Amino acid sequence: MADTAAAPLLTSHKTRPAKAPSIDDTIETYMGATGALQLLKAVLLAFAWAFDAQQVFISVFTDAEPQWHCTGADASCSAAVASPCALPPGAWAWDRPAVTSVVSEWSLKCAGPALVSLPASSFFAGCLAGGFLLTTLADSLLGRRKMLLVSIVSMSVAGVLTAFSPNVWVYAALRFMSGFGRSMVGTCTLVLSTELVGKRWRDTVCVAGFFCFTLGFLSLPALAYTFREESWRNMYLWTSVPSLCYSILFYFLVQESPRWLLVRGRKQDAIETLQQIASLNGNSITSSFSMLHACTMNNDTAEESGGDSVFATLHSMWERPWALRRLAAIMTASFGVGMVYYGMPLNVGNLGSNLYLSVTYNALAELPSSILSWLLMGRINRRSSVIALTGAAGVWSLACVVIPQGAARMAAELLSFFATCTAFNVIMMYSIELFPTSVRNSAVGLVRQALVLGGVAAPVLVALGRERSFLSFGVFGLVVGCFGMFAACLPETRGKGMSDTSIAARSQH
Repeated sequence: MADTAAAPLLTSHKTRPAKAPSIDDTIETYMGATGALQLLKAVLLAFAWAFDAQQVFISVFTDAEPQWHCTGADASCSAAVASPCALPPGAWAWDRPAVTSVVSEWSLKCAGPALVSLPASSFFAGCLAGGFLLTTLADSLLGRRKMLLVSIVSMSVAGVLTAFSPNVWVYAALRFMSGFGRSMVGTCTLVLSTELVGKRWRDTVCVAGFFCFTLGFLSLPALAYTFREESWRNMYLWTSVPSLCYSILFYFLVQESPRWLLVRGRKQDAIETLQQIASLNGNSITSSFSMLHACTMNNDTAEESGGDSVFATLHSMWERPWALRRLAAIMTASFGVGMVYYGMPLNVGNLGSNLYLSVTYNALAELPSSILSWLLMGRINRRSSVIALTGAAGVWSLACVVIPQGAARMAAELLSFFATCTAFNVIMMYSIELFPTSVRNSAVGLVRQALVLGGVAAPVLVALGRERSFLSFGVFGLVVGCFGMFAACLPETRGKGMSDTSIAARSQH
């Protein structure tokens, strides 16, 4: 009886077990402060965004509708004629050689908006398909590094083959393949670069990726102007071959994410990677890896719930209402941002200004956007930033409908694109913080697919907007402004650490 009476007292004062170290703290402890060489490697990794940008926006020039002029061979041809489609073949001619654009080379001008927009829409459809089919491979079977390497190589090979397309149907199919391959480039680059550096530098390497994307975007008008009298096929060769060379450099210099290796239970591989990173930072690991083992054992349950199925991470999110709500809200906001982000550069031809300068201005708008994104992520709430930026983008896009062609309309378009670029950057960094390690790459991949889904619809709206600007600028503004409000359903993550627990952890509710 005495023992029975004492039992509650013993159990009521039981000492709580010590909390296992987080993956964040463990990695920081072993690899030390992020050094200059490690930062340089992260920036080299971020340069994959430059090649990604080239493939995303290359059709702005290769699929552009060239200018034409009357030849004087037919009296019915005059400056008052809006389209040459009703004119006899000898009454008009292109201002430049027909090979400078797929529209002129394959006589697509009079084929209708559906066929003209088919290659660009096929590219974004490929991005969408690749994202849904490949997104979980970086979290499960392949990991971040292998998935990124496969994506870069497949995108580059498809780009080289595109330069030899004999007709618009083969061209559209190859653009689909290119989009399918590049679907994971941005996601894996963003996730891997942030997981290879310490907490202090995560925002910096994110912004480095956005800067590299801008550099790739800026290179396109320079290349297009250089080849303005030559075949559009040169554009694909000069963007795809350097990308292949980059993939070789990437293979030898970039390591796998130690965070992913820990979550997958590959302790020895994680130890070797941490030793390499520590050595690069000028440190040497002399202590035991007791923290690492404790940390890994704490996260083994994450793998038991997910298994090795490629779609196990998506199934895990489906079973957790909180994760599904977050994913639905941020994907809805992303759809509107993606429609404007991918659609505005394609729509600059409808502004009535110089194509090369217009695209250059849009590319340059991404530079201050990257800086603003970095400032916002460090000082302002993510949720309110997304709502404010998408609202501003919608207002300026709608303004383009009522402002006549000229400098004012170009300024409104740039302001809308600038706000959209900033919202794009914030959403990508926001999505990394919303989901735990075990499903982070999958969740970020799905967010990117929502962005791309908006891009699928954009080329068709651009083609329709050549006759009525409301069908492009107006729809863009309404969608991005209204859908951006869904960010209000998301939790705020500023100042909180990245989660490395199982998706089932109650701390994530």
